[in-house]
Amino acid sequence: MLLPVSINVGARLLQQRDIVTRLQTILAAHPGVHPGDIELEVLETSALEDISRVSQAMEECRILGVTFALDDFGTGYSSLTYVKRLPVSLLKIDKSFVRDMLTDQDDMAILQAIMGLAGAFNQQVIAEGVETLDHGVALMKLGCDLAQGYIISRPLPAGAFVQWARTWQSDPQWKTKTYPQGSGSSG
Repeated sequence: MLLPVSINVGARLLQQRDIVTRLQTILAAHPGVHPGDIELEVLETSALEDISRVSQAMEECRILGVTFALDDFGTGYSSLTYVKRLPVSLLKIDKSFVRDMLTDQDDMAILQAIMGLAGAFNQQVIAEGVETLDHGVALMKLGCDLAQGYIISRPLPAGAFVQWARTWQSDPQWKTKTYPQGSGSSG
């Protein structure tokens, strides 16, 4: 079973002049790996000194088929600049906004704004730190259909992950666009 893999990369790596060449070499050495199954995650809090150069390198990597995600979205100082200038296809909402979304109107407002921003830039969104079914349902009501967190699985060793991936079933409430009254939040 081949599954997509997300790899965290630091700002320094993205700013190196040979990043695309190095990625091409790695992909050539592993012909069984489809570049579309690789997603490089950039921490939004990373200090990108030359955003134009990084954007160009990311675009060249995208041409190879590799995609990019902006991790911990909303926690950095230049998130709007990054969304506008970097060719990312996925925004990863930081768990600090998800954790209290059911009780904190400010966190809910931030999540709604992120969903609107992602829609405007044609990007997908994944919520980190989804701990309960109610969190998942509320996020789906906002239009966020991707999640990671303990409600799905705790961290697993590689060997256990394969078995988990073969047998895991999502909650039935996550499979429909109609939700029971009282589930989640009124967002």
